[in-house]
Amino acid sequence: MGLSDSSVATDAASVARNRLVLAVYTAAIFVSALLLFSVQPLFTKMVLPRLGGSPAVWSVAMVFFQSLLLGGYAYAHYLMQLKNRMLPVAIHLVLLVVALLTLPLSIAGGWGEPPTSGYALWLLGLFAVSIGLPFFALAANNPLLQAWFVRSGHPNGPDPYFLYASSNIGSFLALLSYPVLLEPMFTLRTQNLIWTGGYGLLIVLIAACGVLLLRSPVMAERDLQTEEADAPAPPWMLRARWIFLAAVPSGLLIAVTAHISTDVAAAPLLWVLPLSLYLLTWVLVFQSRPLLPHKWVLLMQPLAIAGVIALLAFGGEQNLLLTLGGHQLCFFVIAMACHGELARTRPAAKYLTGFYVALSFGGMVGGLFAGLIAPFTFSWIAEYPILLACAALCRPPGGNERLARWGWWYWPLLAALAVALIAPTYHPGKVLTWLETHRVWIIGAVGVLSALLALGLNANRWKIFATVAVALALIRAYPSDDGRVETVRSFFGVHKIVVTSNGQYHVLMHGTTIHGAEKYQNDDGTPVTGRPEPITYYHKDGGIGQAIAAIRERKGSPLRVAVIGLGSGTLACAAEPGETWKYFEIDQTMVDTAKDPKYFSFISKCDPDMKPVIGDARLTFAKEPAGIYDLIIVDAYSSDAIPIHLATEEAMEIYKERLAPQGAVAMHVSNRHLELSSVVVGIADANDLKSWVYNEDTNRDSEYIFSTTVVISARADADIGKLATSDQWALTEAEDDQRVWTDDYSNVLGAVWRRLKKGEE
Repeated sequence: MGLSDSSVATDAASVARNRLVLAVYTAAIFVSALLLFSVQPLFTKMVLPRLGGSPAVWSVAMVFFQSLLLGGYAYAHYLMQLKNRMLPVAIHLVLLVVALLTLPLSIAGGWGEPPTSGYALWLLGLFAVSIGLPFFALAANNPLLQAWFVRSGHPNGPDPYFLYASSNIGSFLALLSYPVLLEPMFTLRTQNLIWTGGYGLLIVLIAACGVLLLRSPVMAERDLQTEEADAPAPPWMLRARWIFLAAVPSGLLIAVTAHISTDVAAAPLLWVLPLSLYLLTWVLVFQSRPLLPHKWVLLMQPLAIAGVIALLAFGGEQNLLLTLGGHQLCFFVIAMACHGELARTRPAAKYLTGFYVALSFGGMVGGLFAGLIAPFTFSWIAEYPILLACAALCRPPGGNERLARWGWWYWPLLAALAVALIAPTYHPGKVLTWLETHRVWIIGAVGVLSALLALGLNANRWKIFATVAVALALIRAYPSDDGRVETVRSFFGVHKIVVTSNGQYHVLMHGTTIHGAEKYQNDDGTPVTGRPEPITYYHKDGGIGQAIAAIRERKGSPLRVAVIGLGSGTLACAAEPGETWKYFEIDQTMVDTAKDPKYFSFISKCDPDMKPVIGDARLTFAKEPAGIYDLIIVDAYSSDAIPIHLATEEAMEIYKERLAPQGAVAMHVSNRHLELSSVVVGIADANDLKSWVYNEDTNRDSEYIFSTTVVISARADADIGKLATSDQWALTEAEDDQRVWTDDYSNVLGAVWRRLKKGEE
């Protein structure tokens, strides 16, 4: 073999090795991200039953995952400071194997029942002791493997950031595949076993990455170190900016999710969409050739901020799809701008792990603010406008400002404008009335002004920030709700108490979903006196009202009733003297609101001594004596975001055991997004109960009397009295082709699909 042949063979071997290195490292980073983001919905779903299925559980879970991500990135950073190239490989493989020994995933012993307060801290502790070690090991993989790739001798080693796209593609696919494939097809136990198998595969891939690193030429690493020796360390101001640029979109992710699920629509799986867009931005900005040039995104960013201002000014009920799509499109553009700035200012590969530490620290700070601090500080979703204003500061430092010589005039003019528009709210009169009438145009104009400052005048980011802040303050000063509004916020969500503009009704709302209402004034303006009439879903002719009347008539003596879910306390006035009604509610603030006569008077007038049992009903109701209740009313499903664990075969078994010999279970399943009647029929059938469905489809949704869907389940026809022969109640068999929901299996997407199909019929 000649010299040229030897050279060709060497080149071919080098090319083959480079392909192998790239394939193995890409696969390892992809699988690691896939596992990292599939464990989040998997384990969070295991935890949800302990806290009523509250959406806040997802927010706290995000805070935990972001915090542990920081720990993993810091561990990778310090591990790569070791001079011995074998030591990081050995240490990390040992960590992965030790973490493997803790699998499959399970809730740690001693964490079965949450405390009566401090839910967020309890959840963080539960996550830490249950999945802390395997998640920590996974969290370190992305920066660690990229740092190994830098030292592998691969031609692309000096700029490994393209591998971050592979990581986020894995995260993106994991997030979308969970509700579409894994949840509908597999039980939680099977998902857990699949995940454990994937973890074992990952250890093999990472071991292969380590072998390739150790077999790489030492000279390649020395050459790289020589090339980067002159690369200056990032200044601390730049590191601080990285943290800020990562914190704003991370916080916005939680804030926009909270806003659209609270003030727009509490639809199931809604959290998937913003998180998917968030991950997609990371994929796009770290590509070798970005799909969207960063300068284009910077031009769109002020328009996106102005768009959110307009959406907040208009409110969320006019066009649901347009509002949901608008918020998420604007969030996508804002996140692209922030992450694009991070990609533009990324350091040399030598400082890669430190860069990722700054990113994860910023993500944790944003998550902590939006997920933990804001819910306990504000009574409304204030974090959304706050972070939106901060997004203006994520723009790069301005260049030459047009009309710079007149720039100093802007600050007193903006201050005067703010005072002129906000001061009238403290002095009711004609000016305030005119401003309230034209609120959308005024707020929109200030929002557009912020965009014009950026695009037309190339103004500095502080002027844009101040203008956006004024526009957002005006949204709060001139709310879109018709009537007086007060908000009550707890770990379990934000509820609004709306007093209609004529003062006739007090309405309890969660987003656009009404949970109860009370009539305070008659049509002639005189106050309502005496015992309040149950309305909304609880009027005497509706499904729940008929069920109560039928069981009362069948028994012929005072009832013993359990009610899961308090709401505005309407059902307190459905009880008759001598009857025993016991209420189970997870949210203490909801109890406080329902008991306050300035909000609602059902409890104060009908059952002033009521003492609801506080806690998740799956845990508290299971402690009730067996065989004592004539009727169990499960009313935790009028919200569009549902506590799934109250509609499983095991939950129905608990209800059945606590029924009197001729008792019945009535479940209120009215829902705009989910078809739940067949779910309840299925879980009742699995417990040898028969079910009748009341599905009122009338046009009576006026004067706060609503159509309802109710399922009543009992052992025999005679147990439900006259309902068994009523034309309004249909005896319904369980669907043979529909899988029964259990604590180990549920299919929310299937319920969404059935509701859509029903709407088309």
